Amino acid sequence: MSSISVTRVQQSRLDSIDFDNLPFGRTFSDHMFVSEYSDGEWKNDRIEPFGHFTMHPASMVLHYGQAIFEGMKASKHQDGTPLLMRPEQHAQRLNRSAERMMMPAFPEERFLRAVNELVAMDAGWIPPAEGWALYIRPYMYATDEFIGVRPSQTYRFCIFTGPVGPYYAEPVSLLVEQNYVRAVPGGTGEAKAAGNYAGSLRPAYEAQQKGFDQVMWMGGKDMMEVNEVGTMNIFFVIGDEVITPQTDGAILKGITRDCFLTILKDKGIKATSRTITIDEVAEAYDKGELKEIFGAGTAAVVSHVAKLQYGDKSMVLPPVADRKIGNMLKAHLNALRSGKAADPHGWMVPAVSAEVTA
Repeated sequence: MSSISVTRVQQSRLDSIDFDNLPFGRTFSDHMFVSEYSDGEWKNDRIEPFGHFTMHPASMVLHYGQAIFEGMKASKHQDGTPLLMRPEQHAQRLNRSAERMMMPAFPEERFLRAVNELVAMDAGWIPPAEGWALYIRPYMYATDEFIGVRPSQTYRFCIFTGPVGPYYAEPVSLLVEQNYVRAVPGGTGEAKAAGNYAGSLRPAYEAQQKGFDQVMWMGGKDMMEVNEVGTMNIFFVIGDEVITPQTDGAILKGITRDCFLTILKDKGIKATSRTITIDEVAEAYDKGELKEIFGAGTAAVVSHVAKLQYGDKSMVLPPVADRKIGNMLKAHLNALRSGKAADPHGWMVPAVSAEVTA
């Protein structure tokens, strides 16, 4: 296995951080992991002080969009041990994204070691409050200095971290989007490709101009099948059933989504992954059977939906305090991350440092 060389910061910025005031995505830890790909192999694995990269104006990522990423979190066990949740799933999904975007895989064992070393080194940056976390951002992008449509022959893989609070502090309002499309089967919807998110910005902006927080993406030939919500997987509680759209090639195979389906099964709650249409949701609302809608993802864990607008129809959901499923799932995942809940599936693993080259 390739060794990781380490250059530590001369002076940590940790003492300047206010852990009671952490806007999401604006605070970054002391170190980052970097590796470069050339001549058919990844080289020069290293941890170094967090800082800027230089970039050639013809870097292919800027012109042809070969860029992918992952989102992970580290938390602390109640005994102080830094914990990761299902890190191998993120390594595997990164490589599935790489395959779709014609990029090289980053070896899973090196991915896991890099994450472990980085989190162990900057464990002091993990916020102490339950439900808060050290966000981990692995990503890869093309670096060839060339203008021409082909896969790059060189790449950079990087991981940085930063302490975060809640992504969505309040329940959100959604607009059913039937004009713009997020993804279609056979496209790049299953990959965490940067361009997917760039393409979502215009629809989200237009929804915000109308007074909504985000959009509910639709799919299918008639644009009636529910797809995702914003940048998250979506769940509905209708009667005694919890429903999430099936992953059909257009929907990201969310790791939080998979956790939720497993937890629901463990608790004997009926949970189904299937096609669900907006008309089925509206009909359930009219019958008084629509109890909850929530998004599921690494950043927010659970994002409750307060209102769903479908054409002229406004569906107002019950108060968050009255929602059993979404609140239970969020509390359960947070309890797992702090070591307060049993972990029968072995999802939580300590972030452990191995020998590195100083």
